[in-house]
Amino acid sequence: MVARREELTPMLSQYLELCEAHPDALVLFQVGDFYEAFCEAAETVARVCEVTLTQREDSTGTYPMAGIPIDNAASYLQSLLDADFRVAVADQVEDAEEASGLVDRAVTNVVTPGTVADDELLDRASATYLGALVGEDARHTAEDPDDGAAAALATLDVSTGECQVTSAREDRIRDELERLAPAELLVAPGTDVDAAALGFEAMVTEHEAAAFDLDEADGTLSAYVSEPAAVLDSPAERRAVGALLAYAEYTQGGDGALSYVSRVRRYDLRRSLRLDANAMRSLELFDSRHPGRGETLLDAVDRTACALGRRKLEAWLRRPLIDRGEIERRHDAVGELLDRPLARETVRDHLAGVYDLERLAARVSRERANARDLRSLQATLDTVPKVKAALEDADSDALCDLRGSLDELNEVRDLIDRAIVSDPPQEITEGGVVREGFDAELDEIRATEREGREWVSSLEERERERTGIDSLEVGYNQVHGYYIEVTNPNLDRVPDDYTRRQTLKNAERFYTPELKRREDEILSAAERADALEYEVFCDVRARVAEATDRLQSLAEALARLDVLAAFAAVAAAEHYARPEMGAETLRIEEGRHPVVERTQAEFVPNGIDFDVGHVAVITGPNMSGKSTYMRQVALISLLAQAGSFVPAASAELPVLDRIFTRVGASDDIAGGQSTFMREMSELTDILHDATADSLVLLDEVGRGTSTADGLAIARATTEFVHSEVGATTLFATHYHDLTGLAEDLPNAFNLHFTVSKGDDDSASATANGSTDAAGDSDVTFLHRVAAGPSSSSYGVEVAKLAGVPDRVVERAREYVRESADAASPAASEASTATSDSSSTGETPPATDGEAAATARAEPDGRDDTLAAYVDGIDDRDGVRRRSNGADGSDGSKLSNAERAVLDELRDVDVARTTPLEALNTLEDLRRRLDE
Repeated sequence: MVARREELTPMLSQYLELCEAHPDALVLFQVGDFYEAFCEAAETVARVCEVTLTQREDSTGTYPMAGIPIDNAASYLQSLLDADFRVAVADQVEDAEEASGLVDRAVTNVVTPGTVADDELLDRASATYLGALVGEDARHTAEDPDDGAAAALATLDVSTGECQVTSAREDRIRDELERLAPAELLVAPGTDVDAAALGFEAMVTEHEAAAFDLDEADGTLSAYVSEPAAVLDSPAERRAVGALLAYAEYTQGGDGALSYVSRVRRYDLRRSLRLDANAMRSLELFDSRHPGRGETLLDAVDRTACALGRRKLEAWLRRPLIDRGEIERRHDAVGELLDRPLARETVRDHLAGVYDLERLAARVSRERANARDLRSLQATLDTVPKVKAALEDADSDALCDLRGSLDELNEVRDLIDRAIVSDPPQEITEGGVVREGFDAELDEIRATEREGREWVSSLEERERERTGIDSLEVGYNQVHGYYIEVTNPNLDRVPDDYTRRQTLKNAERFYTPELKRREDEILSAAERADALEYEVFCDVRARVAEATDRLQSLAEALARLDVLAAFAAVAAAEHYARPEMGAETLRIEEGRHPVVERTQAEFVPNGIDFDVGHVAVITGPNMSGKSTYMRQVALISLLAQAGSFVPAASAELPVLDRIFTRVGASDDIAGGQSTFMREMSELTDILHDATADSLVLLDEVGRGTSTADGLAIARATTEFVHSEVGATTLFATHYHDLTGLAEDLPNAFNLHFTVSKGDDDSASATANGSTDAAGDSDVTFLHRVAAGPSSSSYGVEVAKLAGVPDRVVERAREYVRESADAASPAASEASTATSDSSSTGETPPATDGEAAATARAEPDGRDDTLAAYVDGIDDRDGVRRRSNGADGSDGSKLSNAERAVLDELRDVDVARTTPLEALNTLEDLRRRLDE
């Protein structure tokens, strides 16, 4: 702009004053039916909202202008929020018709990602949090030495008034921050937060430092908590909540704007199952790894009937219980609702008619509710007696308590029913909102208006009779008011008491003194009625707002009941079973993955049965289901501790304190971390924080580096978790060397996933029934878990199934065979070394081949002739031959009988031989050699 400030028009000067008062926001300025932006802000609005950039010209010059319609502002505000803008909405705060000069305007709301309260900008099914983070302060040490110097996180859902705070070690607070994923985060001075490093999208706001000062925070808190220091004994918690509420007040219009925040709840992280962001992503609790194609755990178990329940379900899944008594209390309620289908479905039917009571109560308290909102609130209260009646015979403690918490608020319901018409208009300032009979003064004014209109409606007939003009009409328009219209051919019959009001092409319009008097009376009464009706409505709304705390308690009870009924509904539909909690074993019979089973036509159930604190080393082919199996165990445990029944025939489960996952990884180039570095970082967190009560899922640890290094890390990790941590662990790996841990560690054992190769479904990739992965036979993954280690990962077969060109697959098989061949000379050399050492009396180091031969030897140590021959068999080029001896002989010293046995052994088709046939053949060959 070229003009100086003093040369600006009053309106533009007013706009710039508001911009200066809100330097961190983009100001939208009401001008009539539009929100306008000017100058540079107009260019931003035009670009982001994709609206036309126009120009305004006045005495000071020409400048850009862009506007959005007020009636459809929400969608444009969302675009600005998505582009990381804060928006200060400046409304006209006085009637334009009554203003003398410039209409006064003021910022009534600052819209930010964490403080949106408009229904059109909110996700109906999820909470939108504003967060405040205060880092560790060495001056304020928590009483619990485990917590050290406490950091604090406070969150507020502005749309409902839910305010909560916790404190703990900074690493735990960071986990909680990622678990709640606030849309906007206020950061205290000295608290280091990298917005790009957060595991979720959030606007990071550096709010004024003074708001985090302890005395300032206590002053803010005192309006919400009578004794801040008594309720929140941690200074960090008070600083976080105080700054949070101060910022929310600023965005919502100042002091008193958050009167519905009647409770600040403190919670302890140690009282819930801990899930970090990595675990939530790996287990796909709320976000699928395949957006648009995959479901989440929340999708799989969501049978809630109303928005209240949907948000509560998400909260329970984010923070499962660790108190066995509380868990079983929920299970009792779910079990009762499962056993009583009629009561369950009756409750769910009634809950489907419940509106979003939390947000309705907040709107009422903030004086943002209209008449339709009050009617929705009343409709919700109408369902409460019906829900209570459905729970009349409830036995479980949880259902009985919930029934007692269902406050019917009869006085509020009756007030709304008496005061508000059944189908009110959207606007509350234009009349037609308050029922007749509720307010005597309003009824009197309406009666005056009604009598006047009735007098006017009968005027036409009377004047026709008086004047003899049959075409005479009485009408009304907003410009000229009431009139009597006479066509031109009849003007000569117009009475003397008619006064001309308007001339038309074919007629004249008149009024009489009595019509004018009645018009003034009607219009005055209508105006007075509308004004009084608005006052009456506001009074009713204020009286309803006095019950905000009770409405919020009722909303909490309805939400909890909805989740319990939803758990029972999914248990009935999907055949979930009640888990037995607090067991010393992890025993699941025919367990299923709750999400995968919904997306696959045929899901193969699998069980697990081992003592808490043991380590299961899981091997098997790619695509056989190892990762699904591990996640399945974690999700069953999580659902159980949230209060749900579980997808299994039966389950005995320990109460876990935390679930860790090291499943899959991607690099973080911006953060300077490779895939392997991220894997090691995640592994570090697990090894430091896991306890004997944790569940640890490890998938392919060490695969991002060399085989030797990776195997060493994987083995050392397993030993550490087994011996030092004692956590219940599922470790899926392709390092077959790790299967030996079952022999080395007392609490480790092997599991594997079976396959079928060729036409024989009984073939299984186990150590006791090996198949040749480099062969040409087709492989079928059976997705069945069995005891013991697998013998192959069938990587080449997986490549073939994926559509890798045949030439590549065949060449890969050649490499596999060559790798197998490379092991045979070593075995031959080992045999030679053994022979040589016999003459010197020295014992060479044992080789893997010798260890295997020893395992196959007879208990009495007698040399097994067949085993000796097998150890020398070469598998080069797919033809089995006996390797040449050290003297270059070709094995011609064999007898004819021995050659016959060897030839027969070569002809055995292992892939098509059942285990029983193989044992019989082996016994027959052994007997013939002995003979």
